[in-house]
Amino acid sequence: MTRVLISDDDDLMRAGLIELLSNDPTIQIIGQASTGREAIERACRLRPDVVLMDIRMPDLDGIATTRELSRMAPDVKVLILTTFDQDDYIFGALRAGASGFLLKRTRPEELITAVHVIAAGDSLLSPPVTRRVIDRMAQQPTPDLTDQARVAGLTPREREVLQLIARGLSNREIAAAFVVEESTIRTHVKRLLMKLDLRDRVQAVIFAYESGLNQLQR
Repeated sequence: MTRVLISDDDDLMRAGLIELLSNDPTIQIIGQASTGREAIERACRLRPDVVLMDIRMPDLDGIATTRELSRMAPDVKVLILTTFDQDDYIFGALRAGASGFLLKRTRPEELITAVHVIAAGDSLLSPPVTRRVIDRMAQQPTPDLTDQARVAGLTPREREVLQLIARGLSNREIAAAFVVEESTIRTHVKRLLMKLDLRDRVQAVIFAYESGLNQLQR
């Protein structure tokens, strides 16, 4: 079972999400919260696999709440679900440790899939958000030299995989590009995340652009 905590200050939204996710027999709703501080308390006590987190909430917003959860309960994954897709929200949430960012207009089946993807330890961004991440990071004018030194510790294939992750490709798509098994790509991803001390693919995307990896390989 995938254990989920829902954090949203809108009572109707929480009720709708509970009804939607309950249609999947492998998802268990173990709690809900209407404020950021409630979300922290209940996540630390109940230890869900995934927290569905709204951005705008009373007393502590979703970004600050995510940052606290990353520190206090790093095993709990956060999936941001919001109506707002401003850059400040997107990058604030990802830097705070969120493993995914979806818009509330996402189709129900995509949300259910996202919950399972995040619970499995992967990361996920809705297509419009991925585009904005890539566009924003591509404008980084000065690559971080410290990050470039970390890139030097990767094998040539790991660098290529990281570059394709930064372009938004899935493991399956990367495997097809290299004509290898998807399990091989999963191994490359696991190793490069470990070498770079990154939590997931979302952080890998940000790292690739901040380090200038894509510019260096063009």
